[in-house]
Amino acid sequence: MTRMILGVAALLASTAIAQAETLRFAYASNATPTVEAMQKFAELVEQKTGGDVTVQFFPDSQLGGERELVEMLKGGLLDMTKVSGGLMESFAPVYGVFSMPYLFDGEDHFYKAMDDPAVMDPVYQATADQGFVGLTYYNSGARSFYLKDGPVESVADLAGKKIRVMQSPTSIRMVEMLGAAPIAMGQAEVYTSIQQGVLDGAENNEYALTIARHGEVAKYYTYDQHSRIPDIVLISNAALSRLSDEDRAAVVAAAKESTEFHKQVWAEAIAAEKTKAEEMGVEFYDTDVAQFQEAVAPMYDELKAEPAKYALFEAIRAEAEDD
Repeated sequence: MTRMILGVAALLASTAIAQAETLRFAYASNATPTVEAMQKFAELVEQKTGGDVTVQFFPDSQLGGERELVEMLKGGLLDMTKVSGGLMESFAPVYGVFSMPYLFDGEDHFYKAMDDPAVMDPVYQATADQGFVGLTYYNSGARSFYLKDGPVESVADLAGKKIRVMQSPTSIRMVEMLGAAPIAMGQAEVYTSIQQGVLDGAENNEYALTIARHGEVAKYYTYDQHSRIPDIVLISNAALSRLSDEDRAAVVAAAKESTEFHKQVWAEAIAAEKTKAEEMGVEFYDTDVAQFQEAVAPMYDELKAEPAKYALFEAIRAEAEDD
């Protein structure tokens, strides 16, 4: 392990020698729109700083998975990374709120809350004492249920169903409260598990139907949209401190602009993926989520015991009430 860490450090150091203000940005595998948004960020940084700051990417898990990349950021081996907000709960508990079911009323509510500095700045700063902070976010879609044998038109349709979930205590609890049997497993195992009957279905966004080919074995996708967990772009305190005030402001502005760019390309991509899924024979259904919300309501009562999390929950819900 020590030899591997030293090797990675040497690789990263050698690539940064040519220009002192190169931001080393590593990320795991991602959907095309998110990769495009990160590339847009790099273009904007170079443009806004007149070439004084550039971004060098280490893509597609070249340096490890998301958890390893955050640890490298903490250790000073990286300047930036992009990871799931679900993972961030391990580093700052307040991020766990984003895994709560039916937190957002829809995409408009999601964007309104996520774009509000009063809501998100405290979240981004929650890891400052660990040596890094949040810079911006990207939409990673809404997660919904899809099954092999029929649609989820009511909570009763989930009773006893074996559903793949992320390795997240919040996700596991949600599925339990909806009456199903959660099974935490890696994404790579889902296709064959549904095919062989180990699973009755799973929950994810439309990309899982096409890129992961789940639409070949699960033909019924119901838009209950129980969670919208953002991706979070992180930057180290050390990287920010290296930059001049002007360059730091340019990097922050470039990050926000890349999020606006991502909104457009994500919407176009999701529409295209749905069309591809329909061509695979997947049927899409809408449902009244009120009964689903009622079933998981005790999870929010329990959240009151954690003041920081509950304060974020209230701030996000207030954004919906302002509409």
